[in-house]
This record gives sequence, C-alpha cells and structure tokens, in this order.
Amino acid sequence: MNPKVGDSLPERRHTVGNVQLMLYNAALWNGHRIHFDEPYAKDVEGYPGLVVAGPLIGDWLNQCVEVWLGDAGTLTRIEYSNRAASYVGDVIIVGGTVTAVEGNEVTVEVTARNEAGDVLAPGVASARLSA
Repeated sequence: MNPKVGDSLPERRHTVGNVQLMLYNAALWNGHRIHFDEPYAKDVEGYPGLVVAGPLIGDWLNQCVEVWLGDAGTLTRIEYSNRAASYVGDVIIVGGTVTAVEGNEVTVEVTARNEAGDVLAPGVASARLSA
C-alpha cells in the first residue's frame, strides 16, 4: 500500500433494520427507548422513527478504514462527532479521504452521510502502515 494525499477510501453503504439496531444496543447495554421502542421514539421524543445509535455509525467509520488498510497497517486512533440523526431504513454511506502521509503514518478524514449527502458524522482517523 502506497497511499497518497487525496486518495479516497472505498465507500461502504449500510442500512439498519429494527432487529440489528435492537441487538446492537442490547450488546452495549444502551437502554434508550428511541433505539427500540418506535411508538415512544415517535410519540414522546418526536422522531420520525427509530434512531440509529451513534456508536454504530462510529463502528462503521472504523470498519471503513480497517477494510481499506487490510493487512497493510493498523488503525491507531479515530475520533468522530455525531451531528445529525439517522433512522431505521436510511442508507448510511461511510468513506474517507487521505489528508496526510508522513513516513508510515497516515491521516484520513472520515465521513458518514445519508443519501441526500447530509453529513451525519465527520471524523479523523490515524493509521500506521506496516513496514
């Protein structure tokens, strides 16, 4: 692997279903009802549907970088910020762009967005390439 500034990571598309969302939040012990109780999410909290958990989007950003790296390196750090909600059934697209390469250290700007192009979660990942 010989990454260069401006290289794009392959985009990955994800669509969450009710069961996947419930199981993910159960594994995290996240009992917030907006992730599994649709009447509550809609009628009490005012969302249009079940809300995709922010950490799941972060995991997808992480996976995007790790799949791109393969055996050529190791993800050493990732930071992201959830900026907008997404809902069960939405397509979430994750990807990234290499912004710096210094020796065997690579910095990647990562982004999760919806199909309309709205940014859901921007972030930055760092990786160390194998020698």
